[in-house]
Amino acid sequence: MTKLTRNRITIGPDLTQRTRPQPNVDILVVEDNVSVATVLESRLESFGYRICGIARSGSEAINTAFRNHPDLILMDILLEGAMNGIEAAHEIGSRSNVPIIFLSCLSEGEVIDSAIRTNPYGYMVKPYDYNELRSAIEIALVRHRASQERERLIQQLERALQEVKKLSGLLPICASCKKIRDDQGGWHQIETYISSHSEAHFTHGLCPHCLNENYPQLYDGKGRPRE
Repeated sequence: MTKLTRNRITIGPDLTQRTRPQPNVDILVVEDNVSVATVLESRLESFGYRICGIARSGSEAINTAFRNHPDLILMDILLEGAMNGIEAAHEIGSRSNVPIIFLSCLSEGEVIDSAIRTNPYGYMVKPYDYNELRSAIEIALVRHRASQERERLIQQLERALQEVKKLSGLLPICASCKKIRDDQGGWHQIETYISSHSEAHFTHGLCPHCLNENYPQLYDGKGRPRE
């Protein structure tokens, strides 16, 4: 991997227009530069986001992420300590699906490729424009919500498929009594077997033939009551 080196960091231009607040969104800021973190925190709060923590090292980012459960993480790459932001993102991503956006002064292809392997929701190179940052955050949140909804629907479908009982293939049926043999070798009345292997339910009656066969004194040859 390309050696990570630190360039001079500057902050993007100020915005004069306050954007519409986004309620109930908690963001974890991972940034080792105190001044940058302070300005970023202030700007995010002006957008209506809540800052649930500021971490300066990779290990602190991991601990804070699992303690505070943020809705999104803004992750610098060059951090205090032995662990960089990419390694921290990989560790967080192995146990959580929280969306992560990298904010870094590093733009080398190999660094970006390494960051991409953590499946981030964005990568912005410093200095960045705060309007663009806000847009990146909103897009990441929408994508994440869509991903969660898709996962919920997949799980719902899988549960539905497990509940659906389907009859298919050849059914061993007795030619005389019409009982059906199950996979364990047991024999069941046909209505019992079908009810337990499908959504079908039965009501019982007698056809005209059986009415005449069993109650000839009450019914004529067409299954109609005798007068």
